[in-house]
Amino acid sequence: MASKNKPAVSPAALVSAIRAYCQANAQPEQADKWARYFSEGYDSWGLLDRGHPIFTTQQEAWSAQFAALGLDGFIHAGCELFKSGKYEEGALAIRFLKPFSGQIDEARVAALAAWFDGGIRNWAHVDVLCGELLSPLVESGQLKPSAFDAWRTSPHRFQRRAAAVAMLGLIKTKGGPAKALAFVETMLQEREKAAQQGLGWLIKEAWKLDPATAESFLAKHKDTASRPIITIACEKMPPAKKALFKAAKKKA
Repeated sequence: MASKNKPAVSPAALVSAIRAYCQANAQPEQADKWARYFSEGYDSWGLLDRGHPIFTTQQEAWSAQFAALGLDGFIHAGCELFKSGKYEEGALAIRFLKPFSGQIDEARVAALAAWFDGGIRNWAHVDVLCGELLSPLVESGQLKPSAFDAWRTSPHRFQRRAAAVAMLGLIKTKGGPAKALAFVETMLQEREKAAQQGLGWLIKEAWKLDPATAESFLAKHKDTASRPIITIACEKMPPAKKALFKAAKKKA
């Protein structure tokens, strides 16, 4: 049992502390400041101004107070934080994991999948999770692409986006562009915009590093892949080359 003089350390206690702070410091007039960037919807406590204490001194205080939770405890807390839909709560869930990045393995990737079950619901959380944590671990070899196999067929569009965006680390490795494109090859009929954007982004970045491999891939799939994926993938190409891939054959 927790001491009477020492607060309990549990995922639920962390979530309660965060929500109490947010409710006490909410700035409703700022809550819609970034809404225009989120066509899928956006909800905020209004605490997203640069340098707000929630992401500096307050985050540090929570990290120290709840350090005993360890990686698994913070992942568990993240499941609840993401359920609220409040942007700040999800952002904190991701930030709490950074000191534990060296411990993130395939089993923890599987646990993170729970963050998408009624949780992660915007592109920014996906891209921060991947950019700050998952993609660097794929690049370093700590995580293998196979850790994300199940994410490619998730019922959640933002988890499918994450499967592609996490591979941005892979394309930076030797032979990585070809490996990353092979990983997403089964995803090219994607119909949801959020996931299409992630796939197009990955192909575009692969093209910058290995044009021949990316162009061969696009030539193979340009007539069957979802058009938004091809459009995004070709954004940085010269007009003449772009036209080669954007002009898909009409289906019979």
